[in-house]
Order: sequence, then structure tokens, then C-alpha cells
Amino acid sequence: MKCSLPLEAMISSPLNIYRFEINVFDINDNAPAFRTSITNLNVSESAIPGERFPLPSAFDADVGSNSVKSYKMSSNEHFSLDVQGGGDQSVSAELVLQKALDREKQSVIKLTLTAVDGGKPPKSGTTEIIVNVVDVNDNIPVFSKSLYKSKVTENAARGTHVITVQAIDLDEGVNGEIIYSIINHNNDKNVDAFSINSETGEITVKKDVDYEQKNAIELRVQAKDRGYNPKAAHCKVLVEVMDVNDNIPQISVTSLVSTVKEDAPIDTMVGMITVADNDAGKNGQVTLKIQGSAPFKVQNSYKNYYTLVVNGPLDRERASGYNVTISATDEGTPPLSSTSVITIHVSDVNDNAPRFPEPIINVYVKENSQIGAVIHTVSAFDPDVGDNARITYSLLESSKRGPVSSMININSDSGDIHSLQSFNYEEIKKFEFKVQATDSGVPPLSSNVTVNVFILDENDNSPGILAPYSELGSVNTENIPYSADAGYFVAKIRAVDADSGYNALLSYHISEPKGNNLFRVGTSSGEIRTKRRMSDNDLKTHPLVILVCDNGEPSLSATVSIDVVVVESAGDVKTTFRHAPIKEESFSDLNLYLLIAIVCVSVIFLLSLIGLMAVKCHRADRSLGRYSTPMITTHPDGSWSYSKSAQQYDVCFSSDTLKSDVVVFPAPFPPADAELISINGGDTFTRTQTLPNKEKPKGPGADWRYSASLRAGMQSSVHMEESSVMQGAQGVLVQNWPTASSAPDNEGGEVSPPVGAGVDSNSWHFRYGPGPGGPPHLKPGEVPPEAFIIPGSPAIISIRQGDGDDKSDFISFGKKEEAKKKKKKKKEKKDKREKGKDDDDDD
Repeated sequence: MKCSLPLEAMISSPLNIYRFEINVFDINDNAPAFRTSITNLNVSESAIPGERFPLPSAFDADVGSNSVKSYKMSSNEHFSLDVQGGGDQSVSAELVLQKALDREKQSVIKLTLTAVDGGKPPKSGTTEIIVNVVDVNDNIPVFSKSLYKSKVTENAARGTHVITVQAIDLDEGVNGEIIYSIINHNNDKNVDAFSINSETGEITVKKDVDYEQKNAIELRVQAKDRGYNPKAAHCKVLVEVMDVNDNIPQISVTSLVSTVKEDAPIDTMVGMITVADNDAGKNGQVTLKIQGSAPFKVQNSYKNYYTLVVNGPLDRERASGYNVTISATDEGTPPLSSTSVITIHVSDVNDNAPRFPEPIINVYVKENSQIGAVIHTVSAFDPDVGDNARITYSLLESSKRGPVSSMININSDSGDIHSLQSFNYEEIKKFEFKVQATDSGVPPLSSNVTVNVFILDENDNSPGILAPYSELGSVNTENIPYSADAGYFVAKIRAVDADSGYNALLSYHISEPKGNNLFRVGTSSGEIRTKRRMSDNDLKTHPLVILVCDNGEPSLSATVSIDVVVVESAGDVKTTFRHAPIKEESFSDLNLYLLIAIVCVSVIFLLSLIGLMAVKCHRADRSLGRYSTPMITTHPDGSWSYSKSAQQYDVCFSSDTLKSDVVVFPAPFPPADAELISINGGDTFTRTQTLPNKEKPKGPGADWRYSASLRAGMQSSVHMEESSVMQGAQGVLVQNWPTASSAPDNEGGEVSPPVGAGVDSNSWHFRYGPGPGGPPHLKPGEVPPEAFIIPGSPAIISIRQGDGDDKSDFISFGKKEEAKKKKKKKKEKKDKREKGKDDDDDD
């Protein structure tokens, strides 16, 4: 190896550069050194001579001949040193085993390795080699004795120390750890009475030792190490058994009644017991007794013979059986004893009635529940067993709401209560019944429980609109003045819900609030009010649809339609109703039943009415009375009629229901001077033609019809009202009935006036006529004294008693008659003017 230093030298005057190289020659100034001062080497004691083990190399900073050239090792009997040279002039050393190792003799061998360089003079460095001899399981455990002897008393307690054996193994680690065990190749039970501690070698008593069976027991103990190839050694242990009072009394049951009824009386014999002890003397004398507090006792009958009898009351429900422990003790030292357990079963007697866990059971069932569903399961407990505890359930009838068996049924075995109908909360909110539980004992016992069934409401009823907006299919009209301020009260919607709780909590809304900013409805009150004043741009008619919703889940609702009409003044404000088209609904069975009922009622009503008319007409033909007082008749639809005759008049119905006229016939024939004045519900007053006095009235023909008042009454299902008729000065009240007219449809004028257009019969003021002497004869145009005046109307109804003719006068009053009079006056004035003109022309 060559070591050189390149250098450069520069001269300034004259300027010049010189390059040169310095060679450094090595001297032996460094000694060889090992990386560690101590090196550990593990060698198994089973290693074969000739095996090689590499040693660490030394390091020398010098080069060439001054580096490490050789190794030396301290002298020993087991290893030699082998030095080998390398290609780069380096050398290495190996340890060669020359003699087998024995860890039990020498477990550690210490050697010194020296490295020497080639300098002059040479330098060296050392390291210590520690050879650890690894153990091999090459030694057998050795017992301290080949035979061990010991003594133990019979019946010694378990765990009693007998003797401790000991073995030694020269190996180390697991190879030197010893496990002790007892070998029992013949399965001798006496050997099984002992056990040995596997770690310490201590032998103890595991089971009872009986001197009478064997007085000496030989044990074979094995000691084995834990090495890879374990090695074992054996020894003998002789255990001598010492005799003591070891025979315990023997108890035997010669006769036993295993089952006793729970109602058995005291001193009932259950069984017979015999006691024996193999010991002699006091060791064989035995005392017998029962342990615990069982309701039994033993009685000595003869020497070692005893009887077991009942000593107290038995209750199977508290204890279905008893394990009677009988102990027998001898008088030895120490005394020995034995026990025997006798099992006695107590048979059941039906002495307990079924019991429910609580006297009252509350059951909550939702309405509209499924028919046949289990609403509750009752369960009773009977502490008896067998048939005495087999319970059947039944319902006890209650007379409060009829037979409960029509609503529910109970499974007699399981106690499941099934509903036989779907309950309606609106019809029944709670009902109760009793369930009886009966066992199958002899005699059977039973008990009852009260079951309260609470029906829980469900939202199954829609809100119902109350009057006056409750008519199905009607559109209600409310008028409000144009000058109404904001907050003006229009109407109030009232609704009810047959449900309860939140299902009946109603709220009111306008169905289509978009585009309608004029009205609002109170959510809880249902009041419809205006939001602002009217403007010229607002419509005159505002159709509103009010939606009434409940708070159930899901929510149900109802609607009502109101047309709000804007009028000019507050005096025109009124409420009207009109019928809106109703969607055709499916024809259900209920509708069919209602239709049949209505038809039946109508037929019965018509038959009764016809029969009543026939009876009255028949009676009128037989007995006639003469009265000269006028008769005024009012009708349910607001129309009235006036008639006057010296005979009694009979009222008959016609087949024309479109007329409200009244025809009055005297019996048997009307006179020629009889007059009939009929006033319809409108503003017209008519006097109808009477029949000739010489002709009999014809029977009702095809043109006879019911009057309009009767037809309207039948169509609207309104019963005929009663009106009063004032007769003569006496003021006698006469029952008034609708009458029939034989006038054709085109006679008598309009007979169906609007409601409110006619004259209310309650507003008439009557002036009584003359007495029974008959009315005075009046000239044409005079007002008779019995005439009466309608307040607020210019018409005066007069009754003339003139010569009869075939034609009757037609009299009308009210607006139509007044208009006719005005037209007549205008015509007369016009005629006078024309006549005056004609006179002028003539002049």
C-alpha cells in the first residue's frame, strides 16, 4: 500500500509553479485490537470432537508487514486454535473441539485469544473467549431411598400427610426438573386412596382408608424429568394402616310409603327403618334421629328397628316433597355417624281455588278493531297440581248491557278473550264483565275477576255541519253590504264531531284561499269575516268553500259552500239556500231500507187520509146543519179561502196537487147563490164558480188533482198544520184541512208563489159577522158588515148575497189587483180624454 501527498509551490518573482509528491512510509506504531474485550461462545455438551467454531478477528491500523500476521490461544484440554491466511494477506482463527464436554463437570471454559502483527518489534492485542457448555439431558433422576415407609390411621381426613419422597437430577433447566407420580398398573382401589404432589413428592390421603379391607398398602412412585427425551426413576413406598373406630352405622329402609296425602293426620306411618353397626361394644350402639325441621319423626319399636311417622301438618303448595335426612351415631371414641336421605312426596288435594293476579283487569281496545281479534288474555294461577290445577275459563252474564256473550267470547283453555263484534266508541265507551276460573278438582273450586273494557276512540267520524248550513247538497247565500268594514261578520259555521279528544278538535279553513283576499275564517271559532273593505274591482258574488277538519290521524273533513253576495244596503242582507247538484252515490242497503220505509209510511198516510175523507163525506150526507155565518179557511202554504152559505159545507180533496184552491160543497147539492172565494199563497184573490143548484155534483174525474198546498206538503214531508176559522160572532175555532178543487190547471191563476210572497194567516184581523139571523141584503158594491180587512193591503173582501147565476165574479187583491185597478183607472181617464176630444171635434 502506498501513501503519498501531492503538493504545489509557486514563486512570485519570477512567477513559476512547481509540483511535487511526498511519499509517507508506515512504521509499526499501532497494536492489533479486537472490537470487544469479551466474546461468549455457546457449545453443547453433546458436541462431537473436531467441530469448529469461528473466533472474532483483530484489527490493526498499520499496513503491510505491520498488520496482524498470527493468533495465539491459552492452553486448555478441550480446544485447539487453527489460524488460516487470506488472499489479501489477512488471517483468521477458528476454535477446534479436541475433547468431549461435560456440563455437569465444567459448565464454563475461559480462554484468551492473542493477535500479533508483523512489525519489528511486533505488537499484540488480546480478547477473552468464554465458552458456555450447553446442558443435554444425559442424567437420570436418583431417589434418596429405594424404599420409603410410613403409617396412617384409617379414615384419615383427606389431604392428610403420609410421607414425602425426593429425587435428584444433575441436569439443569427442564432437564433437571422432576415430576412425581404414583403408578397403579393393577387398578388397586387402595392405591387410589392416596395422591402425590407432582412438584414436591408429598404423598397425602385422597380417599378413605379402611383397615378392615387392607392393613398395608404398597405404592410405586415414579420420578421423571422434563427433558426432550425424559428419563425416569422409581421407588417403593409402604403405607401401614392403623385401626380405629371406623365402622359407621348402616341405615336401611325396609318399607316406605313414598307418597303421602297433604291432609294425612298426625302419626300416620310413612316407613320402617333398620340400623346396623359392624363394630362391637359401644362402637356398635347406635342412636337414630332426624336432621332439620321436617314434619316427621322416628319412633323406636324394637332394638334397632324404627318407624317413620307424620309429626305435623303437610301442605303440598308450600312443600311438594321432603328429603328427610336420618342420622345414626354410634358411641365409639370418637363416635361415628351416618346419614340416609328418604324422599317423601306429598300428593295434592284440591284445597286451593284458582287465583287471579289482580281483582280488576283494565283492557283498552281500539274501536273498529277486527272481529275475532284477541283483546286480552286472562290467566289465573292454581297452586294445586294435575286436574286440581287445570283451569277452565268462562264468562258470567251481566244484565247491564245485555248478554256479554254477544260481544265477546273466551277460550276456555287459554283464557284468550275474542271480540265478536267491532266496537264503536260513539255507541259504547266502556263495558264490564266477569270471568270465572274453575279448576277440575273434586269438588271444583272457582274464583272471579272483573274485566273493564275501555273502548279507545279512533278518528272514524267526519265533522258534521250544524244548521242552518247542514242541509246536504245546499249552497248557502249570505248577503253583506257594500259598505261593510274590515272584520265585518258574515256568517258562523258550526260543526260537531262524534269522536272525542283530538279526533273531535275541529279547525276551520277556507278551502281555496288563493286569489281570495277578501274573507277569512276563524280557525277555531268558524266565524267568516271580511279582511278589508269592498272595492269596485271586487266581484258581486264570492263563492266560498269552508273546510272543517279534525285533528285525528288521518284527518277527516267536511265542506260547506257559501255564496257571499255583495248588496248595496244593509236592509237587503239575508240568508238564502239553494240546492247544489249532489254527486250520485252508490245505492246501499241502508238507502233501500229507507226507501221502503218512506213508501210504506206514505201509503199508510194516503190510505188514512182517503178513509178520513170518505167518513166525513158520508157523515155530511146524513146530517146537515144550517149556519148563516161566513167561513174563512187558511192553508199550510199561506193561502186562504172564504165561503158563505146557509148550509153546512163539506170539505173534499181533489186529485190535483198543483192547485191550492179550496172547493166547498153544501150537502147534498150547493145552492145557486153559494160563493167560494179562494186566496192562493201569492198575491191573487179568486172567486171560483159554484155548481148549479139543480144538478148533482159529478164524481171526481180525471181532471181532479191534489191542490198545490197538499202536494208541497207531501213532497217536503211537512205535516199539515192546523189553522183556525172564526165562525160568526161566537168566534168558534174550526179545524181547517186542505181542500180540493175541480178547476183545471189553467184556471185559478198561479198557485205556487215564492215563500214569503203571500199573506201570513197569522196577520189577519177578523171582524165578526152578524148573528145566526143571516146577513143583511146588500146592494151591489156595498161592503158587508162581516167584511174583514187585511192590514197593509187595500183589498176589502166583500160577500154578496144576491141572486145566484151561473157565473161568479172574479175578485183579486194585492199587488196584481192594485195594478189592474191602476190600469183600469188609466184606461178610464184615457177614454174620457178621447171622448172629450171627440166632443171637441163634433163641435
